[in-house]
Parts: sequence; structure tokens; C-alpha cells
Amino acid sequence: MNIRKEKEMELNIPEDQQIEIEKVIASDQSVVGIDAKKTHVLIIHMLNNIQKRLDTLEERLLKLEKN
Repeated sequence: MNIRKEKEMELNIPEDQQIEIEKVIASDQSVVGIDAKKTHVLIIHMLNNIQKRLDTLEERLLKLEKN
């Protein structure tokens, strides 16, 4: 079952959250100003968390469909 409503991507990050993220990934030693390794680790970690939550939701949905 694929339930998806098309929605515009929300790209507006609250300024306080943006500043916090910038502090975490910042690197004075990088030409682009961020630590690429740390940035990728952070992204992968967040994607893993999202996947776990999605798996949980799918399991719950399957249980509901069986009843």
C-alpha cells in the first residue's frame, strides 16, 4: 500500500536550528567551511533514524490491516 500525497519540500529551517547545525559541521580547515566526513555521518545517522521510524510505522500498519 503506497499512500503518498505530493507536497512541496519545506526548506525553511528556523534560524536557531540552522546556526546549531552550522556549528556542528563547521571546519576552518576545509575549503568549503564544513567537515565533509562529519556532515555525511550526520546525514547517514539521521537517515537511519528515519528508516527505523518508517519500519515501525509500516509494521503497525500491517498489523492494523490484518485486523
